[in-house]
Amino acid sequence: MPPASLVQATAVELLALYRSRSASPVEALRAVLAHVERHGAALNAFALLDEERALDAARASEARWARGEPVGRLDGVPVSVKDLLLTRGWPTRRGSRTVDAAGPWTEDAPAVARLREHGAVLFGKTTTSEFGLKGLGDSPLTGITRNAWDPRRTPGGSSAGAVTAVAAGFGPLAVGTDGGGSIRVPSAFSGVVGCKPTFGRVPAHPASVVGVPPHVGPIARTVGDAAVLLSVLSGPDDRDPFRAPPPREDALYLGALVAIDASDTHDKSGALDARFLRRVRVGVSATLGYVDLPGETRDCFDAAAAVLQRLGAEVEEVAPPFADPGGVLRTLFAARAAHTVRELGPAQRALLDPAVQSAAAQGEALSAVAYLEAERQRAELALAMAVFHRRFDLLVTPTSAGAAPLIDGGALPASFAAPFSLTRQPAISVPMGLTTAGLPLGLQIVGRHFEEALVLRAALAIERESAPLRAPPLRAS
Repeated sequence: MPPASLVQATAVELLALYRSRSASPVEALRAVLAHVERHGAALNAFALLDEERALDAARASEARWARGEPVGRLDGVPVSVKDLLLTRGWPTRRGSRTVDAAGPWTEDAPAVARLREHGAVLFGKTTTSEFGLKGLGDSPLTGITRNAWDPRRTPGGSSAGAVTAVAAGFGPLAVGTDGGGSIRVPSAFSGVVGCKPTFGRVPAHPASVVGVPPHVGPIARTVGDAAVLLSVLSGPDDRDPFRAPPPREDALYLGALVAIDASDTHDKSGALDARFLRRVRVGVSATLGYVDLPGETRDCFDAAAAVLQRLGAEVEEVAPPFADPGGVLRTLFAARAAHTVRELGPAQRALLDPAVQSAAAQGEALSAVAYLEAERQRAELALAMAVFHRRFDLLVTPTSAGAAPLIDGGALPASFAAPFSLTRQPAISVPMGLTTAGLPLGLQIVGRHFEEALVLRAALAIERESAPLRAPPLRAS
């Protein structure tokens, strides 16, 4: 099979190719690595690549497929991991020059352990802003990561390398983290699918105990791939004291995926019919009451809402159930920054990103009462959304007020992602169209706690029924 086709293939397509013996895990990995070799330097998506170990894993997968004994749901699929997640045998430097690469690195984070159990081929670690504490795609350790659609632009952060890798064709899947939009906003900027599951759905270790905890979640080019990866990442792990009980077998993705392929949800042309989202109550908000939305983003958003309504959803424009929670988020992030660097001495602190230094200083100036007040407000926000969901199954907003800004001098557009990190609900960003400049925009779908299946189902509807989003030219080159 031509290497370009393997670079363009989704995870689900790769597994079908392995099953039919039309391609092998080694061929797929070599195609990805060759693509990174040709184009990787221009985008700077990786903190680490390990071709030798990845090829060993791909050969082992190839042998399992040859015996007809694949393991798990991702056997032989190339997957990259954000450099905030512990990975046995590889340094986890978290975008910081203050972390010693020498290790020892002897432990896998829960998400990484689940990937290995399901046969995924881990080939590299993707770049992150320092400690995941900034919404731009740069760090003192790895420098600037660039957007696959336009290298003059940022992919956003902190999961910068993960979204750039998936958008560029450097593997079909990546694992990221999201504490204030760090999966969803970069995914919107990069034209890929990014899901922040309910807090605790994907176990994490070490556990986050201060501020807004990062949620571990999937990044993919399709909703189907994201659903399969989420089902893998959600496996149980007793190292996380905040973990949720394991979901019903396959509940995360079969409920969403099987229905979309069932014959009675399609008309004769193969399109979804009006029963697909029947009785799903959707509140839509283009502004959340505090965001100014440019006209072209509003046009894409209105078109996406019309898709949901056409497929049977009961769609209603709603007023936001809360005021702008930006102050709460900033307080909790400052506390997390202070806690993250608390053991660093003056010499190490001098190596930090100035933005991290500033956030940590703000956190250190917080009183315990001020921190607890922010936590109280966070809980009130969660209650407001719980009341909202008594009437509506889903809330739909843009992911961001605009497309990816220029690296030099561009301001980040307002984000719609942060409130739902504070409430710890499941939320996904799915592509909803392009600006007149040809840059991707994202739609955010938010659901009740632990109702990822419905969130995925609505995202699949948008993906299937909206105009196809062309790929960045780089992926097919």
